[in-house]
Amino acid sequence: MYDIIGDVHGYAPMLKKLLTELGYKKTESGYSHPERKAIFVGDFINRGPEIRRTIRIIRSMVENGNAYAILGNHEINAIIYYLNFKKEDLMAKALSKHFLALFKTIEEFTCHSEELIGHLKWLRSLPLFLEIEGFRVVHACWSQDAVDFFKREFPGGKIKKKMFRELGQNLKSDFSKNIWTLTKGIDFKMPSDLKLINNKGIYSRSFRLRWWENPLGKTFEELSFDSKFVLPSYTIPEQLLPETFIYPEDAPVLFLGHYSRFNGPHIIKPNICCVDSCVIKSKKLAVYQWSGEKSLLAENLIFIGK
Repeated sequence: MYDIIGDVHGYAPMLKKLLTELGYKKTESGYSHPERKAIFVGDFINRGPEIRRTIRIIRSMVENGNAYAILGNHEINAIIYYLNFKKEDLMAKALSKHFLALFKTIEEFTCHSEELIGHLKWLRSLPLFLEIEGFRVVHACWSQDAVDFFKREFPGGKIKKKMFRELGQNLKSDFSKNIWTLTKGIDFKMPSDLKLINNKGIYSRSFRLRWWENPLGKTFEELSFDSKFVLPSYTIPEQLLPETFIYPEDAPVLFLGHYSRFNGPHIIKPNICCVDSCVIKSKKLAVYQWSGEKSLLAENLIFIGK
């Protein structure tokens, strides 16, 4: 069976503790379990103190058949960032919109550019989603249209380097729209002539939304899936309703990362679970131990910290 592990973000010591407590043993070929396989939902780089070690652990597990991993938006941003520069210039970058988020990753690999090049090549080989034996995994949003697009356009699963390079240049292409839908989800963007003030007194221009629900009749707070603030309980006018991808009750169990569920809840619906525990704040990693159930069980969601 499978252990679906949330966004690690460079917290290698915590990841090692989690794997050990779940019964994985460290061998010459990395961590492995005699009966279970790990699945990483993306966003295992950036932010944390040991990004190099984190990538090594996850990559070793994947390459030795002991884990699966998918791309998160942080990995995609790293791929885009480095593809825009020549090999010899990897550590001497002009500022870009991705630079600040990638700063810790860049810093850790300052004297290890060849290793980084190898990791980036490996990252480009990872899928954007998984469909395995009755459940699904995606970093942020399961849009069937986006999934079908990648199945049709990239039947082998691997995305060509030139497509990633173009991703940072053409935000309106079908490729760009679909890859960001899967890895960043859907943001509700307020019209320029309207203001929405959250509970912290801040003017919110956009917020992450519950893309799996029908938005009709929902308030701003009911549709929001942003854990950083609370929005007003005003019903959203029909003319402002965003596009959503309603996830049926009878669809396979779906696991997500991305949403920084520091205060929970993590099991959102009987068949949807977000395993991103916001490790940088909670100091814990979340893992769901899936053993074939069609309805998620609270006792199978585990949090392991320092």
